[in-house]
Amino acid sequence: MNVLLDNFALFREGFLGTISLTAASAVLALVLGVVIAGFRVSPVPPLRAFGAAWVTLLRNTPLVLLFLIAFFIVPMVLFPGMSTYLLGVLALGFYTSAFVCEAVRSGINTVAVGQAEAARSLGMTFGQTLSLIVLPQATRTVVAPMSSIMIALTKNSAIAGAFSVTELFGVQKDLSDMGYNIMVVFMWVALAYLVITFTISGLFRLLERRLEVAR
Repeated sequence: MNVLLDNFALFREGFLGTISLTAASAVLALVLGVVIAGFRVSPVPPLRAFGAAWVTLLRNTPLVLLFLIAFFIVPMVLFPGMSTYLLGVLALGFYTSAFVCEAVRSGINTVAVGQAEAARSLGMTFGQTLSLIVLPQATRTVVAPMSSIMIALTKNSAIAGAFSVTELFGVQKDLSDMGYNIMVVFMWVALAYLVITFTISGLFRLLERRLEVAR
C-alpha cells in the first residue's frame, strides 16, 4: 500500500494518461473503422481494393513496428515536432481501425440484402443506404465484438509507455528505477488496468441490453 500512497500523484497521472490515450485512440479507430468498412462494401472497385489493403496491411503488421514508424518516420517525413501523445494515438488508432472495420463489416453482412435493395428502389444513394438503413441495424451485432476490441486497445496502450507517452505501464518502469519492489508495482498497475477494462466491459454490456430492449 505504501508504494501507492507514496506515489499517488504518479499513479494518478499514469491512470488518467491511459484513459485519455485509450479514449482518443478509440474515437479515431471507430471513425476510420466505419469509413473503411464502408469502402469494403462499396460498389466502387478502387474503394474496395483500398479497404482490403488497409485491413490486410494493418492487421498483419506488429503494433510495435507501427509505433516505430509513427515515432521515428512520421515526424521526420510528415509532421516534425508532433507530440508523443498524438503519435501514440495515431499508432493505436490506425492499428485498431482495421479490427473495427472487420467487426463493422461482419455486422453489415448480417443485414438482409433486401433492406439495401428496398432503399435503392426508393432512390437512396449508397451512402444514404449505408448510414440510414444498414449501419443502424448492424449496430446490435457489432456491440459484443467491439467490446473485446476496445479492451484489447486498452491493453495495447501499454506499448506507448516505451515511447515516452505518459500512461500506466510507464509508471511501473519509473517506480522500478526508484527501487520499489517490481511485483508490488505490477500488482497496482494490473489492478488499475482491471478497473479500466471492467468499466469498458460494463458499459458495452449496458449498451447491448439497451439495444436488445429497443427491438
